[in-house]
Amino acid sequence: MKPTAKQIERIGLMTAFDGEYMERYGAICGMDEAGRGPLAGPVCAACVIMPMDDDLIYTINDSKKLSEKRRVESSGLIKEKAIAYGIAFADVEEIERINILEATRLAMQRAYAAMGKDAYLLCDAVQPNSLGLRGEGIIKGDTLSYHIAAASILAKVERDQLMASYGEKYPLYGFDQHKGYCTKAHTDAIKAYGPISGIHRMSFLTRILHG
Repeated sequence: MKPTAKQIERIGLMTAFDGEYMERYGAICGMDEAGRGPLAGPVCAACVIMPMDDDLIYTINDSKKLSEKRRVESSGLIKEKAIAYGIAFADVEEIERINILEATRLAMQRAYAAMGKDAYLLCDAVQPNSLGLRGEGIIKGDTLSYHIAAASILAKVERDQLMASYGEKYPLYGFDQHKGYCTKAHTDAIKAYGPISGIHRMSFLTRILHG
């Protein structure tokens, strides 16, 4: 499909943003996470190195601005064209044991290691030095950087697919719809049927269960 003028403009700005870092540091990668805020499920992180040639993916954008269908399509293209990528989770037990911030950092470290290549890290909001990595944390990076936006799509799609599988296993909870986030349908299900061990984050449920 031919890209729109708006897509061409957006990707031009995003790749120019990344290009400045490539001029200074050489190879770069982008990183983002999905699932810090939900009541259930793991946190997921993705890290990716994309080619910066004429074969760009014009649907890449902040994952929150894309439809689910477009995210899934874009994720497939990113995996197909990426020079390297890594996707990793920190599970609910780890979130409960070390807190969500540290679990997010753990997932990010795992994703970088899974990528299998060294590169200067552009990370959405999180400072790479807190991960023991070289790079820069960029506020709203998923709207500015082609690489970070690509990582945001990979992380979101991977986590959503896992939550959809929970929806098949536990149909009364509607995980395939809300993906573990705090919706009325989700909190009503928790109150009616109780939390699921290993899937719900008990430390996130205090107000729901005891409020």
